[in-house]
Amino acid sequence: MTHRRAVALMILCTLMWSIAGVVTRQLDSARSFEVTFWRSLFNAVALLAALLAMRGTALWNDVRRGGGALWFSAVCWAVMYTNFMIAITLTTVATVLVTLAIAPLVTAIFSRLFLRHRLPLRTWVAIGVAGIGIAWMFGRQAVAAATGGGASMTGALVALGVPVAAAANWTLLQHMQQRHAADPAVEAPQMLPAVLLGALLSAAITLPAALPFTATPHDLGWLGLLGVVQLAIPCLIVVRLSTVLSAPEISLLGLLEVVFGVLLAWVGAGEVPAPEALAGGSLVLAALLGNELLAWRAREASRR
Repeated sequence: MTHRRAVALMILCTLMWSIAGVVTRQLDSARSFEVTFWRSLFNAVALLAALLAMRGTALWNDVRRGGGALWFSAVCWAVMYTNFMIAITLTTVATVLVTLAIAPLVTAIFSRLFLRHRLPLRTWVAIGVAGIGIAWMFGRQAVAAATGGGASMTGALVALGVPVAAAANWTLLQHMQQRHAADPAVEAPQMLPAVLLGALLSAAITLPAALPFTATPHDLGWLGLLGVVQLAIPCLIVVRLSTVLSAPEISLLGLLEVVFGVLLAWVGAGEVPAPEALAGGSLVLAALLGNELLAWRAREASRR
């Protein structure tokens, strides 16, 4: 795969990820936990079919030998799947996507705390700026909610669980890669099944709260689209792209999800982003963009 084709596919992935908000706004009667259940179930079915085609019967051996690390990663995926969709049904798309965008910076903090990675000054500056943006957005929403002039803070707080779970997941994967690099005799477990297990856990956890089902056939069609097109397909594509694109490139291109998601919800569902989400989001995106661009330039200079 050429680099140009990999970039194009990564942009396509961000576009597929970004449809969650606008699609959710098209539902007739399915709400909150039921939306999460059906999306996770459709995602699990699609991933199971794809992984069986890729790994065959070796998939079950991967699950059996994965151990605690595999199941910890699966729990992280389940939190990401569950909290994201519940948050989307409780607050605006812009608030959720801006909150999710801080995941790379939370990962950097976790790497410093648990892996003892030294963070460059630019990353600490980015963390500070992004923190100000998130604090501004959450603070303004809290004031509006307290005075009865805005939505509840519940959705924003639920969304905050997604970047934390994502950071824990990526930190675990980094730790395992370091162990394997330090001692090649230590076999690195196959972690791709964790994506499937996370979807199954999310569906199982939300099933009791989803009953009784109220989704119409129209709703199930949209939720099937979310499970397959918005989750399963782009997740599998990104795994392939990680062998072609560098981490900074993937992080930079991944920011397009915020832009695409807000625009699609605005145009497709008439959901105008709140001023605090625009202001806080601008700070978060500027911090992420500046940090990743500087990191990219430093790597290129080091290669030369």
